[in-house]
Amino acid sequence: MGGEKTGEVEKQESKGTSFDINDFTVIKEGEAEILMHTKNAVFYNKAQVNNRDISIAVLRAFISKRKQEHEAYSSRRKKTPAKTQEIPSSEPKAPADSVNGTVNGKHEASEPLDENEACRIVEEPRETQEKVRKELKPPRVLEALSASGLRALRYAREVEEIGKVVALDNDPASVEACKRNIIFNGSAASAKVDSELADARVYMLTHPNEFDMVDLDPYGSPSVFLDSAVQSVVDGGMLMCTATDMAVLCGGNGEVCYSKYGSYPLRGKYCHEMALRILLSCIESHANRYKRYIVPVLSVQMDFYVRVFVRVYTSASAMKNTPLKLSYIYQCVGCDSFHLQPIGRTVSKNNSVRYLPGFGPAVPQECSDCGKSYNMGGPIWSAPIHDQEWVTSILEDVKSMKDRYPAYERISAVLTTISEELPDVPLFLSLHNLCATLKCTSPSAVIFRSAVINAGYRISGTHVNPLGLKSDAPMNVIWDIMRCWIKSHPVKAQAPDQAGSVILSKEPTLEANFARAVASLSKAQSKKVARFLPNPERHWGPKLRAGRTITSKHVSLLGPEALKGISEHEGGDEPEAKQRNHL
Repeated sequence: MGGEKTGEVEKQESKGTSFDINDFTVIKEGEAEILMHTKNAVFYNKAQVNNRDISIAVLRAFISKRKQEHEAYSSRRKKTPAKTQEIPSSEPKAPADSVNGTVNGKHEASEPLDENEACRIVEEPRETQEKVRKELKPPRVLEALSASGLRALRYAREVEEIGKVVALDNDPASVEACKRNIIFNGSAASAKVDSELADARVYMLTHPNEFDMVDLDPYGSPSVFLDSAVQSVVDGGMLMCTATDMAVLCGGNGEVCYSKYGSYPLRGKYCHEMALRILLSCIESHANRYKRYIVPVLSVQMDFYVRVFVRVYTSASAMKNTPLKLSYIYQCVGCDSFHLQPIGRTVSKNNSVRYLPGFGPAVPQECSDCGKSYNMGGPIWSAPIHDQEWVTSILEDVKSMKDRYPAYERISAVLTTISEELPDVPLFLSLHNLCATLKCTSPSAVIFRSAVINAGYRISGTHVNPLGLKSDAPMNVIWDIMRCWIKSHPVKAQAPDQAGSVILSKEPTLEANFARAVASLSKAQSKKVARFLPNPERHWGPKLRAGRTITSKHVSLLGPEALKGISEHEGGDEPEAKQRNHL
């Protein structure tokens, strides 16, 4: 290794940017290696290996899907010249990607051509048409906030069919570190990765419809980057976005969340999934301003952040469906009942569709279960947050290449749990919370799930919380099941004004059947596949912003190993640097 380091030093000196290799620590992740200075000058977080691994898996799936869609588009184009003599239909058709004519990987009919375009296709030489059909350029990727460039280097070295990766940062120290790491990773990385000093917002605004995939992973909130990001992605491209300001998204500062994301959060057990849905709602709102809309393929809450993967399409007609995908949420302050209020609805008559406001109110002034009032939050994304076809494909790819993913155990566990979620059920219940409201002994998850299934409803777990349960059963059915449970497991009397007392004072209208149902355990549970893994080491979580001095007071956050060789400054921490980003 010493000889390799010496060689890299010589390469750097030949480019006029000499440095002492002994001042750096070599960090290897996947197939990429980076040089990290002993000072906290450039941000790096080891915990984000999960984030980077799952991003690489999604990028591989996207490239494969992109190729399939192009081949399907090309086969349809072969038939186009023979049909251009007909007058195009004026009836609206399903929105199609201008590049591949698909919606989220599902093949749909192309939008009608106007007369000028039809004539152009007729007159276009067959050689030109063949060239258009066969040409599919390697995907271009933008990492808008690159720091040391580890993520960009892993994309370039581990995703075989990738074209160009542009790594941006507005901090000179980060750009210098990124360029140093590009050279350190050899000619393969140098040929594919470019590092530039630029404000990501300005760069994306000045490069519209240029990148097949844009990756946003800021330190904190991504809200200021979303408007330019949705413009920089090509039609049908992929936007990957991380948010680490979980205290804001989960209801710690509701007014701040509303100012950043345009949605008010609620503090419930489902708050982390609500954070995902708030972020999706925000991205959709930015996309709509440019006649675009999003289709989520994967949404993950992991460690201390949320991460969403969405495809961005352009269609003024499909954009009208946005109100159908958003809802306000009413959360009872006394019990665990919550209800969704869709913002919009449609009415079909003959062959036309009218878009109208949603019916309301969805709830009375007082909760029908316990008599307490409601808090209102939202709007949130209430449509599916995953595409199960994509999730299955990504999981299969990860399992077939497990040696290439450093965090294989963790990301495969998360993907397995996601693959078993009910895709059309927003948010979830906590069985322990239900029992806390009623002050009763908790039934096992298997017994409770069996009762729901035997009542004719669906139920599943959630990747967000090991105790969370998603179900399409209405709240009155859930409470009836709990009332039946308490009849055989009595509880002590509570004050009459307590929510639990009010709920138990009503007789159940449903006779719950607690006999074990066949589907009460998921396939992963039946096979005893690990779904929720502990952190691999202590102090696994967020790290300090780049530029801050590491002192003894950070030992609980970083661990004692991070303090070795670091001299403490009497004046405390240095002023915070400008916003940095995760890798």
